[in-house]
Amino acid sequence: MSAAGVVPRVRNRAAALFAVLVLAVTAACTGGDGSSPSSTSPSPRTGAATHVLAVKIDNVAPARPHTGLEGADIVYVEQVEAGLSRILAVYSADLPPVIGPVRSARETDLELLRQFDRPALAFSGAQSRLLPVIDRAPVDAVPPSQAPRAYFRSPDRPAPHNLYLRPERIPFTASGVDAAAELGLRVGAAPSGGEPEDSRTVRYPSASVTFTWSAEDERWLVSLDGAPARTAQGERIGAGTVVVQDVDVRESDFRDRSGNNTPFTETVGAGDAVVLRNGRAYEARWSRSSAAADTVFTSPEGQRVDLAEGPLWILYTPRG
Repeated sequence: MSAAGVVPRVRNRAAALFAVLVLAVTAACTGGDGSSPSSTSPSPRTGAATHVLAVKIDNVAPARPHTGLEGADIVYVEQVEAGLSRILAVYSADLPPVIGPVRSARETDLELLRQFDRPALAFSGAQSRLLPVIDRAPVDAVPPSQAPRAYFRSPDRPAPHNLYLRPERIPFTASGVDAAAELGLRVGAAPSGGEPEDSRTVRYPSASVTFTWSAEDERWLVSLDGAPARTAQGERIGAGTVVVQDVDVRESDFRDRSGNNTPFTETVGAGDAVVLRNGRAYEARWSRSSAAADTVFTSPEGQRVDLAEGPLWILYTPRG
């Protein structure tokens, strides 16, 4: 889509400058999806620098291709309103220059992120009743209202699918350590056993994610809603390890502007999981004793499950 698809054609230089100013102000002042822009203040530091950045990313067709998603250490996929899915991408080893499109936060994100030591959370906004909850959570919230220079709206696609983050403009320093290591996960040999697996599809009521094993690339190629997931440069997005984690999904106290309830995904507890790596599927168990504890993945025999090289994708699926 051309820039003319977002703002009217300008006929003189002054009008063009005015249009750019409008886009910049919009990026700083709205979540762009009916959510309220966050008025939270950056939370005080605990004394240690924040080395993990979590970015809430749109995951519907108009938001694709994603920008910078391929650089995430961990990609979480969770169910949101109307049976759709949304992504929470976590960065630590490296930062792309641009990430997005950025969308609004959910209550699920706050419990999920307790596993990390006070991460930075970039998001476009949130429901007004959720904003105080975010303010009290142990995260450093960096929405557009707190870091307006870090966000911009692209003229190449329509709002709300066009808000992007420049992470170098927020108070965050990449640690150089993969975010999975922050959770006590490590790269290592595959478990014994397992079954050959060429493809696995995870379905939500109105969305799907498919992983297809590529022996040539030594990774799982990702498809979203049946279409190959690609970078902004047109390359396929892949994962080294995929975890399909069975969880309880219940109604929360929050609804979107259309009245749809926001599901809450319970990431504390225990349950079954499937780990995909090296073209095989392994039965596993997950457990997390408290919100402040890491999630542990083990084999049925109780042995720790290690990861393959490359990005880790974790998909939360409702228990059957």
